[in-house]
Amino acid sequence: MLSSREKKAVTRLSRNSKIFKTVIQAILDKKGEHVISLDLRKIPEASADFFVVCEASSTTQIKAISDFIESEVKRVCNEAPYKHEGKQAAQWVLIDYINIVVHVMHPESRRFYKLEDMWSDAVAQGHE
Repeated sequence: MLSSREKKAVTRLSRNSKIFKTVIQAILDKKGEHVISLDLRKIPEASADFFVVCEASSTTQIKAISDFIESEVKRVCNEAPYKHEGKQAAQWVLIDYINIVVHVMHPESRRFYKLEDMWSDAVAQGHE
């Protein structure tokens, strides 16, 4: 028999899984490039379970990808982001779903901030 805490963990993980898959598919549908996910669950100082990072070559595409992620996650999972930042400048848009944080970045911003290097202890997975 599962305790109430274990049930919440199971619910949270399955919901995150659906959000995670929806985010990845939305990025790929809008031709996001160099898509990776970082599994941060084993890193104590991490603020989320997963980071999803992708890039787009123009501010127009960055906005299109980030808008599509939000609309698809709302449509498929009935979840709105807790917060999003960077849509006006559209060099780096962050969409925060609490346990999954999505980063849609311009290639120059991605090279400069090097999120993958900063979280090099995380297990990285490419998505195509």
